[in-house]
Amino acid sequence: MSAPFLLPAVAIALAGGVLVGYVIRQVMYQRRLKGRQDEGERVIDQARERASRIELQARDEAIKIRDGAEAEVSRRRSELNKEEERLQNRRAELDRRVDQIEKRDQAMNKRQSALDRQANELERLHEETLTELQRVSGMTQDEAKAQLLDAVERESRADMVRIIRQIEEEAQIEGERRARELIADAIQRVASDHVAEVTVSVVPLPSDEMKGRIIGRNGRNIRTFEQAAGVDVIVDDTPEAVTISCFDPVRREVARQAMERLVLDGRIHPAHIEKVVDQIRAEVERMIIDEGERAAFDAGVPGLHPEITKKLGRLKYRTSYGQNQLAHAVETAQLAGVIAAELGADVELAKAGGLLHDLGKAMDHEVEGTHAGIGADFSRRYGVHPDVVNIIASHHHEVKQETVEAVIVEAADAISGARPGARRESLEQYIKRVKALEERRVAELCAAGRPRDPRHRAAGRHR
Repeated sequence: MSAPFLLPAVAIALAGGVLVGYVIRQVMYQRRLKGRQDEGERVIDQARERASRIELQARDEAIKIRDGAEAEVSRRRSELNKEEERLQNRRAELDRRVDQIEKRDQAMNKRQSALDRQANELERLHEETLTELQRVSGMTQDEAKAQLLDAVERESRADMVRIIRQIEEEAQIEGERRARELIADAIQRVASDHVAEVTVSVVPLPSDEMKGRIIGRNGRNIRTFEQAAGVDVIVDDTPEAVTISCFDPVRREVARQAMERLVLDGRIHPAHIEKVVDQIRAEVERMIIDEGERAAFDAGVPGLHPEITKKLGRLKYRTSYGQNQLAHAVETAQLAGVIAAELGADVELAKAGGLLHDLGKAMDHEVEGTHAGIGADFSRRYGVHPDVVNIIASHHHEVKQETVEAVIVEAADAISGARPGARRESLEQYIKRVKALEERRVAELCAAGRPRDPRHRAAGRHR
């Protein structure tokens, strides 16, 4: 085919292809549009069905809510009806009570009027009676009243004196009985040993040969011992014993223990003597502190100053009539605590005063004055409570007692020293006492004009 005929054919073919493509596109578009329309209709149908279901559910819920509200309204209406009925009943009851009160008020008014009339009548009769009594007795009302009061007063005074005297007698009897029970109970509850050990100042020796070793060459050993210990050593004819003499009980105890250790050791020379004395002194000082702390613990008095505790421990080596002073102090504190508890006083104050009341006896050989004053000054110096200081200073009435605890401590001190078995006398004091009794008996016999010997009486009868 030639070129002129070829171009129109190509153009026609192209136009036909374009037309066919357009037709196909339109057909596909129409199909797609129809599918979308079908899908839209299906979605709309589903939405309508869902809306129908929701509407039905909402209608059911609305019906339920309406039914519940109607039931609640019915219940409330029923309650209101019951409340209204109850209020009506109460209103009727109140009206009935008001009527009763009004009737009672009327009755009370009538009764009050009758009482007023009776009171007026009684007052008139009383005045008439008083007038008649005054006329008969010849006295006015004031005079009769004064006479009656005078008679009643005299009788009342007599009864009052009798009652007071009876109460005083009963109180005295009861007080004495109660005091005996209290003291006996306090002694029984404390229950300490009868008599404490007396401080020993005699050192036994294994043999009399040891006396020469104690004295030493030219007396150097005994002089060294006396200077180191501050005591006097008496070597006499007493077999197998030496005596240590000193006013200070602590120094005497140090010397006693040192002498016993030297005798037991056998090495007695000046250097060893001084070493042993220093060792014993340190041991005794520690023992004094321990004993003071133990005494404070046993007495129930904590918080004491260390210096006071140390001085208190020195009383372990001090005795009075065979009674150990430290044991006496603890016993006095315990007795004072028991008595104070029974009487409602300050137990802690009584215990502290009882424990420290003889503190001055640990220093009375070093300081001038009475042991009460010395102990009070020493306690005041180390911060002891002023009431305790007064108890210490006043337990022998050297100063005025300011508290009831001071009186309690004084009584406890007397009980501790005077109870049966508390103290004992030495043999020498006992012999002196017997001799004094014999001399007094002889003097009484001589004063009566009778001879002291039976043989003299026989001779007198023979003559």
